[in-house]
Amino acid sequence: MTKKILTSREHEVFTLLIQNKNTKDIAKDLQISEKTVRNHISNAMQKLGVNGRASAVIELIRLGELYI
Repeated sequence: MTKKILTSREHEVFTLLIQNKNTKDIAKDLQISEKTVRNHISNAMQKLGVNGRASAVIELIRLGELYI
């Protein structure tokens, strides 16, 4: 079994992000603050060693963490 990089919440955030949802929409959908959404994205980017949401998405797809 492969260890997952993202927490379940980070995965939820990125799944909504690749559905073209913005921070405000993601926060509303998950019933969390926009700041918390940004923190989840930032934490994931740090784990992946990338700069920017697009780079994170590309890396997560490459690693098999996200599917489009």
